[in-house]
Amino acid sequence: MITSLRVFRVSAHVAEARTPSAYGTLDRDECERAEAFLRDVDRDRYLVAHTALRRELGTHLGVPPGEVPLTRADCPVCDGPHGRPSVAGDPVHFSLSHAGDLVLIALAEEPVGVDVEEHPGAKTVAETASALHPRERAELEALPEAARPAAFARCWTRKEAYLKGTGTGLAEDPALTYVSTLGAPADPPGWRLADVEVPVGYAAASALAADGSPAGPLTR
Repeated sequence: MITSLRVFRVSAHVAEARTPSAYGTLDRDECERAEAFLRDVDRDRYLVAHTALRRELGTHLGVPPGEVPLTRADCPVCDGPHGRPSVAGDPVHFSLSHAGDLVLIALAEEPVGVDVEEHPGAKTVAETASALHPRERAELEALPEAARPAAFARCWTRKEAYLKGTGTGLAEDPALTYVSTLGAPADPPGWRLADVEVPVGYAAASALAADGSPAGPLTR
């Protein structure tokens, strides 16, 4: 089951994330990656997301955030050491996503994926709809143009959450698996999808391996 599903606003936590103590919770690679961002807004999103993730994991595991042993699972496509982020030994599974002013984090007993996205513009939808499953493309085309950005975002977050959960990411063609653009998600074999409540202008979803339970109530 999903044991924790949390949404954070970057703007509410950015001052704290910039402090030396916050940097102290990150490992060397995370600090170097944060400092490599050219734009402050990108650095802020990264810092808020990763310090929040470490604190959530540290609380769950009963260890200081800086001592959470983060690693990478093997890639299910090529077996290389660049699969989904994980905690060494998998005592808990997690997934992290951020977009705009939002960060979404899930912890679970089973493999899990989450994704949050801002609603795209009509031009982006028109340019990227070809990446969807044929049934999803047909659903989009049947909608009024004004309704397509929200439907596309709903579909794409479901798809990204699922691909993060499996660990394949976009190494797998997103057109292969049908998740639906409609009001209720379509579950891929072995997985349970759920839409996550987020502020207007965003869409978000979770994907949980089928041995787990559907996502519980959202906590903020």
